[in-house]
Amino acid sequence: MITGQNITKTFRQRGGVLAGRDVRALRGVDFTIPKGGAVSFIGESGCGKTTLGRIIAGLETYDSGEITIDGTPMSSLRPRKRQPYFRRIQMIHQDPYSALNPTRTIHQTLDAPLSLRAGQTGRPRSWVDERAEELLALVGLDPGYVLPRYPHQLSGGMRQRVVIARALTVDPEMLVADEAVSMIDVSLRLGILALLKDLRERLGVSVLFITHDVATARYIGDDGELYVIYRGQVVERGHVDTIISAPVHPYTQSLLSAIPVLHGLERPGEQPVVPTEALDESHHDAGCLFARRCPFRTDRCESEPPVLGRDEEFPQEHACFHPRRRDVVATPIGRG
Repeated sequence: MITGQNITKTFRQRGGVLAGRDVRALRGVDFTIPKGGAVSFIGESGCGKTTLGRIIAGLETYDSGEITIDGTPMSSLRPRKRQPYFRRIQMIHQDPYSALNPTRTIHQTLDAPLSLRAGQTGRPRSWVDERAEELLALVGLDPGYVLPRYPHQLSGGMRQRVVIARALTVDPEMLVADEAVSMIDVSLRLGILALLKDLRERLGVSVLFITHDVATARYIGDDGELYVIYRGQVVERGHVDTIISAPVHPYTQSLLSAIPVLHGLERPGEQPVVPTEALDESHHDAGCLFARRCPFRTDRCESEPPVLGRDEEFPQEHACFHPRRRDVVATPIGRG
């Protein structure tokens, strides 16, 4: 459905003590999101995964590269001609509290896009109300209870379901979920993740899940691909189970090592992969971007940039000169 080749994006700081400083958010990223598939972007805060998601959704421009949707390069179209393509991609934002207008009821929130769609397709007014009720029921909400209420009268989980229902008003072919459960109570997260999986199976929509949480990435895209992003660059890419069960890049291994586990439950013989303290890497663009934090770096890593690719030994693609399966263990914590 959608592919990207060599996507780059640089932001320039316009104010404060860092004014005039360039921040390279994306450094030549390639991606493929198949129709009906599930893809996850994972990485620490500031790695560029949200910027890439916004570019895919048409909400952010990119400096160079090419995005192709159903075989049509977006650079060959004027901005107005691109709108029908990007309209098929809808965003589910991180914060359900600010994603909805607090002065509008849920009925009014869904009515606006549905009325516009009814006018475009020649459907009667009655279809708008019926469709609003159908969408709320589809995401597991009681239309009679939810429609007349304002966002502040709903729980966080219910608000996020309304946000998903609103995204479905235009019959999208792809949903971009940017940290869609990070601001919801832990007890409600599984319900939202299960809903996204169910929508994918029932409606055939593609799902791009952006997260920093390994467990949610594995759950939502258990049959899809995982992209591990560090400082705007994909450092490991492959089937989600392959990467999580047998990562080969030290950065991916450090992410898995950061998962907490109760002391005494860690498996014997494993050692955590702990990166060195984060340094000022803003001007370190030569060599491997992770080199200054990597506990396994060599002189070659400091001077020569590795290229994302696949070798005969490992099934996933990686950007590392010294890929190796290392037994990683989550960080043990006390039992309280």
